Amino acid sequence: MKKTPRRGLDALSRREREIINVIFASGNRASSEEIRSRLTNPPTSSAVRAMLARLEAKGVLRHDEENLRYIYSVTTSPATARRAALQQYLAVFFGGSREELMTTLLTQETWTRDELDALQAQIDRVRKEGNK
Repeated sequence: MKKTPRRGLDALSRREREIINVIFASGNRASSEEIRSRLTNPPTSSAVRAMLARLEAKGVLRHDEENLRYIYSVTTSPATARRAALQQYLAVFFGGSREELMTTLLTQETWTRDELDALQAQIDRVRKEGNK
């Protein structure tokens, strides 16, 4: 069976994906030392810089120079990355069933009345606008 080449954020190693997650969690702006400090079992500073350079070469990251240090950001928008992550999570853990995903979220969390009202308002809005 022939493997389909992976592209974009799907083609990343576990550690590269962790770096991307750290940058997104930092508001899509982080220095190499900020990234390193938030990694699980952080590698050396030079290893982190090498991974960042590799991610830039892949087109996944870019950097700006700020006060003599590089500030990294992800080239994919957070909205696009969020959608891709949700699609992968949906496929892996819920067999593609959006209903099962949402039911799990609703039943395994504690919700305030205001949160439930806000969710209902979103459901009503989507229902009114129709499926896109």
